[in-house]
Amino acid sequence: MAIRELADKHRVHRRAVRQAISDAVPVPRKMPTRDRPVSGPYESIVSQWLRADQKVHRKQRHTATRIWERLVEEHDAKISSSSVRALVARLKRELDIAAVEVMIVQIHPPGEEAEVDFGEFWAWLDNELTKVCMFVMRLSHSGKAVHFAYVGPTVEAFLDGHIRAFDVFGGVPGRIRYDNLTAAVIKVLLGRERLENPRFIALRSHYLFESFYCLPGVDGAHEKGGVEGEVGRFRRRHLTPQPVLPSMAALNTAMAAADVRDDGRRISGRLETVGERFVAEAPALAPLPVEAFDPATITSARVDVKARVCVRSSHYSVPARLVGRRVEVAIGGLIITVRCDGKIVAEHPRAVRKGSQVLNLDHYLEVLIRKPGALAGASALAQAKAAGAFTPTHQRFWDAARRAHGDGAGTRDLIEVLRLHRTLPTESVIAGMVEALLAGVTNPDLVAVAARTHQDDQRVVPVLAPTEIACATTIPAIAWNRPAPSLVIYDTLLPERN
Repeated sequence: MAIRELADKHRVHRRAVRQAISDAVPVPRKMPTRDRPVSGPYESIVSQWLRADQKVHRKQRHTATRIWERLVEEHDAKISSSSVRALVARLKRELDIAAVEVMIVQIHPPGEEAEVDFGEFWAWLDNELTKVCMFVMRLSHSGKAVHFAYVGPTVEAFLDGHIRAFDVFGGVPGRIRYDNLTAAVIKVLLGRERLENPRFIALRSHYLFESFYCLPGVDGAHEKGGVEGEVGRFRRRHLTPQPVLPSMAALNTAMAAADVRDDGRRISGRLETVGERFVAEAPALAPLPVEAFDPATITSARVDVKARVCVRSSHYSVPARLVGRRVEVAIGGLIITVRCDGKIVAEHPRAVRKGSQVLNLDHYLEVLIRKPGALAGASALAQAKAAGAFTPTHQRFWDAARRAHGDGAGTRDLIEVLRLHRTLPTESVIAGMVEALLAGVTNPDLVAVAARTHQDDQRVVPVLAPTEIACATTIPAIAWNRPAPSLVIYDTLLPERN
């Protein structure tokens, strides 16, 4: 066939037919070089900005929209945003900025691995906006996760979170992934070698699990993506809007309830719920050790003249008799325990904010007996009222005692009643005060008798209105109706006289 005939048949130019006859491999096409009259003048500027972005935090780097805005504002550019987006995309490819690392899909056998991380969120605790640290442990196979709130990412919180998570799971995973948390790692060595905190080594030795550390920085962020995503998911799902709760203990209770609700959710791509997969995974976890592990840090402190010890920039009260003595303090993730001569003398929830005071009114009663005028303005009394330990019944008894005996004597009667809480249940002491108020008396000895009677009989305590108490001093005793004591029975013990 002639060249022209082949060209007509295949509808190509005769030149293409001659090239195909001369060589079976097509001749490379020459790409024409086109000028970019719109974006070309700004190419070097945008390239400089993108290079500079590699030295700053990723959250404050330029977006294509921001680059377009700067070109318009600073260089009076006549260019559309779509042209800038195309320019930025091309420059990122040329500068190897837009390179995406390929991830390898992993499988996680039951009970083999878990991931741990800390997150942060804000909550209203005791009517004050507070920054809270959240410990998260997530089982890689089932996706079952537990969340606990702490004051900060301290060593005590890190260890306590492990112990509580293992108790919830009912077992221990074989290996746990971490980033380079300061609570676990003292120094990052070559590769994945780490110099670990001795207390964390003790925890691993006690529960017999292995630790795996991700690469430092951005390179290792994807190596525990399950727990990284879990921190954000839980924060959006259960902590938005900001929770409003009276204490850290109430916050942890709410978070535990949220963990239970999450057992019914399904992770994308899975047929079973998180709870169903965890039921299948639980038998593969290693059993818990018989002995408990104490995560507390032991230190010592001297009791100041206000009967307080200073622990991590916060003050905690101890019994006033220990003023001037040095005591042992066990700092836990959520609890501060004070010991003296091997005995526990005080136990407080850990302060949420630095510089705060956690005071127990009972620790100051022996001093207030001698200084009753100091009770009304005492910080310990204000905290007892806020916590509900000093009830409206206590206040009504105090008011009645001061009306009957004056401020000093009436306050001393209240203090004697408060000391009954050391040996009697709270509901029994409140019942004793109610009976005393109804009878129109404020004698602490009679309150003690009524409280012990209530403890033995378990009677129902009536709820008093202020008007009932005001009238109680003018009506007959309706709860104090026991007979007067008699000594007749003791006459039988007297020797017979001739």
